[in-house]
Order: sequence, then structure tokens, then C-alpha cells
Amino acid sequence: MRLLTGIQPSGTLHIGNYFGSIKQMVDAQNENEIFAFIANYHAMSSGNGGERLAQLTMQSAIDFLSLGIDPNKSVFWVQSDVKEVLELYWVLSSFTSMGLLERAHSYKDKVAKGISANHSLFSYPVLMAADILLFSPEVIPVGKDQIQHVEIARDIAVRFNNEYGDILKLPTFKVEENVATVPGIDGQKMSKSYGNTIDIFGEEKKQLKVVKKIVTQNVALEEPKEWRNCNVYNLAKLFLDETGQKELQARYERGGEGHGHFKLYLADIMWEYFRPYREQREYYLAHTDEVRDILNAGAQKAKEVATPMMDKIRSATGIAY
Repeated sequence: MRLLTGIQPSGTLHIGNYFGSIKQMVDAQNENEIFAFIANYHAMSSGNGGERLAQLTMQSAIDFLSLGIDPNKSVFWVQSDVKEVLELYWVLSSFTSMGLLERAHSYKDKVAKGISANHSLFSYPVLMAADILLFSPEVIPVGKDQIQHVEIARDIAVRFNNEYGDILKLPTFKVEENVATVPGIDGQKMSKSYGNTIDIFGEEKKQLKVVKKIVTQNVALEEPKEWRNCNVYNLAKLFLDETGQKELQARYERGGEGHGHFKLYLADIMWEYFRPYREQREYYLAHTDEVRDILNAGAQKAKEVATPMMDKIRSATGIAY
């Protein structure tokens, strides 16, 4: 089964990126055909300068590889290295109603948060549809906030196919319910847009400082604590097996420990969990030419799928003459 995912090179990866998408891809590599790309065209909607975007793209490639994306098992490339996606984006724009885009939750949410409204931000779902439909994946692993974008891609594909025949495959989405929405330090969905993230890589002291800012209830030290709706617990459980989760729940219910203790515990288990990934990252930082070779090879593999699809679309739409 072919799975596809993309992530914007908008800064250092955080644990929401990892548990919401990357880990699913890494775990699926042995049994599925994985297409994973760095969405640098999408990142332009955030207004990154040219030099900054180039730096972030390489950083994201290094981070993806360090976290377990295997170029021998997966097709891994940079979005802009496969130009067909922009051509399909324009074609699909003709099958996308304004009303469909105006209903997009992500656009309205980002504008409400103060992000400048522009056409690229508004038409983001159309480019995402092109990302998906160009490679005919069966499944798109997503967080809950991205479900609507997959549904939009399906709607666009249906309209296109009604006009030109069954050319575009309709994908389905897959949400891992227990990690579908990773909470940020303020309890909202963890997102760079909200400034509430915990980075995967970086200095231990800096990471601890961020963890200490996690919003919690004000409860006396000796009193039992509520773990079900605790932001600290809901982050810690991502790193724990069932036994570890039950042990932590018991600590909450016993009382005698404050949320500060649980924050220190969270920081410790996070740091140990990502230790091997940090070591792998040091290797790629010292071998950036190898990273570029991996990305170039991945782009060639992606084009082997994208080119015949666009040839078919050009022929059907009359662009080829």
C-alpha cells in the first residue's frame, strides 16, 4: 500500500510533528510503499526569506533522516524538485470552488491567529491536493486537523474525474487516535503557528525550560492530581507503554508530588527517547553532501511516478496537442 506525507521546513521539528506524522511513516516503511517529501512550496505561504527557506529545507531533510526515514525503503525528496506538482496545482484549481476553500478550517484558523492572508495561504489545500493526487497514494496519515484537506483533495479529484474519467485515485486518511492531536505547552494542538511547541533536537537545558512552562492546574502538593486532562500526562503517555502509563497514573492519584515533579519526569523520558536520533543527526550534519545525494535520488524516483501521471492528465485535458 502506498502512503504519502509531507512536512513544511518551517523550523526545528517538534514532538507533534513526530508523533502526528513522522513516526507513523517510519513504522510503516517495512510493510508499505512510503512517499515522503519536504513541502518547501507550502512553506513559502509563511513568508520565509530565500536564504532562510534553503537552510530550513536542508535542516528538515537532516531531521527526517535522523528520525528514521530510510531512503532505501522510502521515496524521500524535496517538493520543489518535482515541478509537475505545480502544473497539477493549476489544473486542479479549475475544479476547486471558492466556497470549498472558504470553508477550510486551517485558513480561517491561521488568519484568526494573526497570520497574514494571501493567495498561497488560501489556496494551500489545492497544492496539497496536487501533492496527493500526483502520486496516487491509497492512504494519507494525518492529524485530525488535516482530515479536511484530504477530504478537499477527494472532492477535487471527483470533479476532475467526472469531467475526464477515472484518472485520479481517491485517497483515504488515517488517524492514529491516541496521538492524533499532540497537545502543546498551552493545551492547544502543538503547532509552530501557536508558539507552543517542544523541539525534538536542541540543548537539554533549553528543552527542560520549555517543559516547565507547560500549563497545569494549581493543586496542593499533597493532594491527588487529575491525570486525564493534564497536559503533562498527555505528553508523557506518548513515550510510555501501557505499564508505564498506569504507573504514572498511580503517581498522580497518590498525591505527594506536584506537577513540577511530573514535568521533570517528562523532560527525562523525552531526552532519553530521542538520544539515538540526536546521535544520527550529528552524523548527517557532518555529511551534508550525502544528504543532497539522497534527496536528488528521491526526486528521480518521485518523477518516475509523477511524469506519466502528468502525461495522462495533459492528454485528457487537451494541454498536450
